[in-house]
Amino acid sequence: ITRIEDAHAAVRAGADAIGLVFDARSPRYVRLEQAEAIVRALPPFVTVVGLFVNAARGRIDEVLSRVPLDLLQFHGTETPEQCRLYQRAYIKAIAMQANVDLHALEALYAEAQGLVLDSYSTAVAGGSGQAFDWARVPRDLKKPVILAGGLTPANVAEAVRIVRPYAVDVSSGVIAVSYGTGAGTAPQGNHATLSDPSAPTGASGG
Repeated sequence: ITRIEDAHAAVRAGADAIGLVFDARSPRYVRLEQAEAIVRALPPFVTVVGLFVNAARGRIDEVLSRVPLDLLQFHGTETPEQCRLYQRAYIKAIAMQANVDLHALEALYAEAQGLVLDSYSTAVAGGSGQAFDWARVPRDLKKPVILAGGLTPANVAEAVRIVRPYAVDVSSGVIAVSYGTGAGTAPQGNHATLSDPSAPTGASGG
């Protein structure tokens, strides 16, 4: 999310959380002033997630001093020790490279609130707009799975059917997805209908 109107559109569509990207290399990067304004404009009960990619501790501390984040999302190669430095709830993104061992990573990041499973790209750390093979996600993971990577109104229902995630994280493909109302909406006017009533209720717009 980079604009107040995008945040409002995501919330109207039923998003439970919005993501603010604090990595300057991302096209969805938000300045601190933007982030402060977006958070002030949010209604109650919307989780604000701050996304960082191998950020220096000083940078994360600066963001935390100005933006009231509810959850940290580490999207780089941060170690468990680095993730726990801030004494905040966090989720850890996992790039779905070949032969990735999700069970081992689940154990390694034992303090994470959940795992964000995203497509692997050598060019960008997330937000590539490419989907991965959802059949690779084991069904017996104990931590909540947040599914990301190339999700669009055209494929998200199938992705949910295969993975059965706790939530979906949509960014490049759509702005927000609401399973409660069965609608996916983007501020540009794109609209799609998702009719799977058994889909998870968690959706986030980033």
